Amino acid sequence: MSLIKLLPVTLLLSVILACNSSGQQKGTAAVKIDTVNKKAVAAFAEGCFWCSEHIFEELAGVDSAVSGYAGGHTKNPTYEEVCSEKTGHAETVLVYYNPKVISYSQLLDAFFTSHDPTTLNKQGPDEGSSYRSAIFYTNAEQQKAAAEAIKKWTPAFKNLIVTEVAPLKAFYRAEEYHQNYANENPYNSYIQNVSRPRFESFKRECKLKFKKD
Repeated sequence: MSLIKLLPVTLLLSVILACNSSGQQKGTAAVKIDTVNKKAVAAFAEGCFWCSEHIFEELAGVDSAVSGYAGGHTKNPTYEEVCSEKTGHAETVLVYYNPKVISYSQLLDAFFTSHDPTTLNKQGPDEGSSYRSAIFYTNAEQQKAAAEAIKKWTPAFKNLIVTEVAPLKAFYRAEEYHQNYANENPYNSYIQNVSRPRFESFKRECKLKFKKD
């Protein structure tokens, strides 16, 4: 499905199709959010995007989640460059959802349920600013909702929430082998030992409706 048909009208994003593992040339596309199809977009960073993508895609009302990079200063970064911690980007998932089925506030609840927002630049075994906790808002309403969610969830954690809240200025789509990684690589050791347990824990804790419920 075309990204142009999925993305909301008041926001202009530079969505970059990063080069794939074969080294093909990277392309740039300016994508406008479209309200015609009643889809909305949210962007979250909460550690490795392999697991985050899987988590959000299982929620009822979520159309799809795309793995990529946001919050940095380098244009068109590769995975290796982001992992070097020199580009400023965080591994991020762009979540396309139907607000008539699941609200942005509910997605924020999923965000705070699915990772530890109190660990600075760290999630599980992954360390570095590219694994930081972040909410990238697309408008003033999302910014306000993010602040309210942090206030709501603060009592649920022993330590201070360190989640970054920043505008989504650009999103760079990750290389194709990162997309739908958990489902495509179920026997990968990271998926089995880190992503899968994290997802199962999320399912136990999350009060939202899942697609398979």
